[in-house]
Order: sequence, then structure tokens, then C-alpha cells
Amino acid sequence: MKNVLVINANPKTDSLTKSLADKYRETVGSKHEVKVIHVGDLDFELDLHEGYNATQELEPDLVNVQDQITWADHVVILSPVWWGTVPAKFKGLLDRTLLPGFAFQYEEGKAIPKKLLNGKTSEIIVMLDTPVFWYKYVQGNVIYKHLKKTVLDFSGIKNKRTTYFGPVISSKEKDIEQWHKKVTQLAANI
Repeated sequence: MKNVLVINANPKTDSLTKSLADKYRETVGSKHEVKVIHVGDLDFELDLHEGYNATQELEPDLVNVQDQITWADHVVILSPVWWGTVPAKFKGLLDRTLLPGFAFQYEEGKAIPKKLLNGKTSEIIVMLDTPVFWYKYVQGNVIYKHLKKTVLDFSGIKNKRTTYFGPVISSKEKDIEQWHKKVTQLAANI
């Protein structure tokens, strides 16, 4: 049995992302322990005002997010694409929680920090309004590069798979049903 953390990176209260996150939770919860974070429900200051040059106290919701990341064996990030990347509130969550001493640690004389979240796995599920091939091969697949390379890998979390759903804007009911079925399959096979 794994501890699975499902993160809905869409701040909207009602969205396809939330619906898919709930479907993932429902499916994986039959075999594993599961917790869910809906970014839109969190209350915190988005900006890391002084970068890493000063300590900025974490709000209770951010302490809880760090606790849930520590608890998790597998982290599932479901995110829409907004202006090519993740929504600002989710980016703020990453900036504020994945800090030195928690996600990574700088070491004297070394250019690459030590990864502190080793042993965890992840998967990324992306919703977009452009065709998938266009986003990946013309627009540069920014979410994948950002989350997998500069967030997850950097902190030691191994991404197992990335799945794309789109275009959402022109989707029909049958498309959304297929995406829910696919999420059910993904959640059943972690």
C-alpha cells in the first residue's frame, strides 16, 4: 500500500482538472492511502519575497502541504496549461513550499544541491486547450520541462509518466468521458 498525494493545481472551484483529480482519488483510494490538495482551497502569500535570502514564515496551509509531501510515496500533479505553464497560484505553492532544507540543500563547494525528496515517485497529468502535438512540439512542452526537470528531478522525485488531455476547449462529452476512463486506468496502475 502506498501513500498517494493528489494535487489539483487548478485554482478554480469547478473545473475538469478538479473532476479528474477527484476521479483519480476515488480510484486509487480503493488500494492505497490517499490525500488531496486543491490549490484553490489554500490560503497563502504567493510570493517568496526575498528569495532564499530571508526566512518567510510558512502559513498553516503551506506547513500542511509540506507534511503531506513528506507523507507521500507518490505525488500526482494535475494541472491545466495557462499561458504555456502552470497557474500562478500553483507556481507560488511550489516557490513557497519546496525550499532549501525541505526539498533540496545547498552544500559548500558543490554546484548542484543535494536532493532531499529521494525515494518518491510522481506523475503529471496535463489539461490544455491546444492540440497535444502542438503544445509538445511547437510550444516546447513547457509544463513537462518545468515540473519534471526543474522541480521534481531537482528535489529527487522520479516522474514515472506524463499524460496529456486536450484540446479541452473544443472537447465533447465523449472526450471528457474518455479522459475520466484514462485517469481511472492510470490510478489503478501506480
